[in-house]
Amino acid sequence: MRIVIADDDRIVVRSLATILGAQEDIQVVGTACGGDEALALACDLRPDVALLDIQMPGMDGIDCAAAIIARLPQTRVVFLTTFSDDDYITRALEIGASGYLIKQDVETIAPALRTVMAGQCVLEGQVLARATAVARGGAAPAGGAGPRGGAPGAAGGHARPGDDGGPALAALTRRERDVVLAVADGLGNAEIAAELCMSEGTVRNHISSILTKLGLGSRTQIAVYYYRNCR
Repeated sequence: MRIVIADDDRIVVRSLATILGAQEDIQVVGTACGGDEALALACDLRPDVALLDIQMPGMDGIDCAAAIIARLPQTRVVFLTTFSDDDYITRALEIGASGYLIKQDVETIAPALRTVMAGQCVLEGQVLARATAVARGGAAPAGGAGPRGGAPGAAGGHARPGDDGGPALAALTRRERDVVLAVADGLGNAEIAAELCMSEGTVRNHISSILTKLGLGSRTQIAVYYYRNCR
């Protein structure tokens, strides 16, 4: 995969470029220390993934990500930051980011990027718990586990296929509603396929249809939509 890295700390940028560039399947095609520079690089190089910090000089990470997602729909955006503020997390999910990681263990970054390239969203454990609480309208808990893949429903485990989902899912077919509930439960495509007795290709088709019908941009937004509108 081809990635661009942006962080306001030049030492962090160089370190990440060295560590990730040593992976056989990762090519660091550009680095930046500000949001404006990162956006320009992304538009010029069209990477598979833009790995962004939140707070950067000029355009911040959120605005930079929103611009990249709008202009380059094939580029996935992953945040790597020290900030687990609820507002940042909510905004990142709303604009369609594919991942939100807290700077802790650099060894988890490459596997997380591979998960994103496989079509799944990745939220670090603490972020996952906070995003779930925010989506449900509750207080965000402190602490959390290490990085993992999944969507904001994974921490709660209350959404189950067979539930109706209410009027917010009225535009969806029965099977699409089942897929929404499974996504909100934090299941990956293979797990959804096994639970609902369908192929992974069918799961992907259902998710694409759900995104179109609900006007959403990512499977993470499907989970957030469910917990905001169907609980």
